[in-house]
Amino acid sequence: MPIIGSLAGGSAGGYGQRKGAAKVVFDYLVVAGGGAGQAGPAAGAGGAGGLLTATGAEVAVGTTFTATVGAGAAFNSAPYNGVDSSLVGGDFNIVVNGGGHGSPLTSNGEDGGSGGGGGGAYYFNGYPAPTPRGQGGSGNTPATSPSQGNNGGQGSPTPFTQGNPQGPAGGGGGGAGQAGFQAGDNNGGEGGNGIQSSITGSATYYAGGGGGAGQSAGVAGQGGGGNGGNSGQGPYGQDGQANTGGGGGGDDQGNNGGSGVVIIRVPASTYTGQTTGSPTVSDDGDYKVIKFTGTGTYVT
Repeated sequence: MPIIGSLAGGSAGGYGQRKGAAKVVFDYLVVAGGGAGQAGPAAGAGGAGGLLTATGAEVAVGTTFTATVGAGAAFNSAPYNGVDSSLVGGDFNIVVNGGGHGSPLTSNGEDGGSGGGGGGAYYFNGYPAPTPRGQGGSGNTPATSPSQGNNGGQGSPTPFTQGNPQGPAGGGGGGAGQAGFQAGDNNGGEGGNGIQSSITGSATYYAGGGGGAGQSAGVAGQGGGGNGGNSGQGPYGQDGQANTGGGGGGDDQGNNGGSGVVIIRVPASTYTGQTTGSPTVSDDGDYKVIKFTGTGTYVT
């Protein structure tokens, strides 16, 4: 029985409930673009793109699905969040939201499909007291049921001073399956893990959060997130991987989020071959797997 919930951008209603109409059963995976990891010595990582998946959904024969795949965020181009992805056809409407970006020093990560990591606490020149650490952005924003993602992690709590060699660090980005981890003094937070899916016939993780920046860089979560960078001395962090929705790692330079993906799986006996947008179509036993990495359509 498919889950019909309150989904961002609309609701999944009906699943082709036309009395007497022939129906097609299908599975789907929709992943949005990942958020950017911001630039700075204590930068938070990007949150993963939102992810929704289900098996055994139904639509009427002849429904035209339109798949839209969100781009990963660029760290040097506002608004720094990943772009939404969607799968829409007939009464079926799934929208997932781009990952929130990580923050630079002391500010909060951005909300999104999964939230970005917060920046570490820091003493700025001329300030009598440290600016506080940033909080992680909220995941599952806007809210969906089931949830599309998780919160980002906080930045490190102790500010850098000359008497305290422990450098500030950024929080890890949230993943579709797990929240991002809080940064420790000197240690970037790890990204939250994504969700494993076998919709293509091979078990693969999608939508992992990026790792935060720090003198000891945070490791990305499983699912295409980018590792954080080692603040001030390299190596630099990594972009989120393409077509996974992974968040970018935080570091001195900043890193991009990974683009999303939309995948539909149908029984081979019902596959029509009517597609646009050049999706990759593969066989998995008695099923056809239609993988979109850009905008396209499929007619059931």
